[in-house]
Amino acid sequence: MKSHYLALLCMAVGPLGAQPAGISSEWDIRAALQGLSAQIARLQPVLEQVHPKEWEGASETYLRQWESTRAQASAVQTVVANLGREPEKLSIALDVFFRLQNLETLLGSLAEGVRRYQNPALADLLSGVVAESSSSRQQLRQYVMDLAQLKEQEFQVMDREAQRCRAFLSRQPAPVKKK
Repeated sequence: MKSHYLALLCMAVGPLGAQPAGISSEWDIRAALQGLSAQIARLQPVLEQVHPKEWEGASETYLRQWESTRAQASAVQTVVANLGREPEKLSIALDVFFRLQNLETLLGSLAEGVRRYQNPALADLLSGVVAESSSSRQQLRQYVMDLAQLKEQEFQVMDREAQRCRAFLSRQPAPVKKK
């Protein structure tokens, strides 16, 4: 009898892992992540050309920003690879998204320092790398939104079914104890 209820529950809930119409396929998101990873990799050598220790009259904040930017770029590479392995994990997708936003902010500020204290052409190059990845970031943002909506829908279905099962079980008569 319990197996019948389990089968009915599974049919009612349906395949939770199925690809909904609005979310990017794993193939598409993995391709976008590979592009994003390649763009971040192109950023690393540009960051190595930045030398805030040599900037006369510049605040020490730029040095810390440069170090943070390098560390954040490396961390983004790691979490992008993690998301590529587990694209259905909302927590990892959010981590990538927020780290990218932070990296973009750091790069914008650092580019201002590079423009003022080192080399305007190098600042333009940094800004260009940021601009180059904007479509990948936008695709990731949309993926995160779609994934969050999917997870909410899955939770609602599971909650509804759990409530239905509880209601059904609470209406069942108590088992008779045999003596």
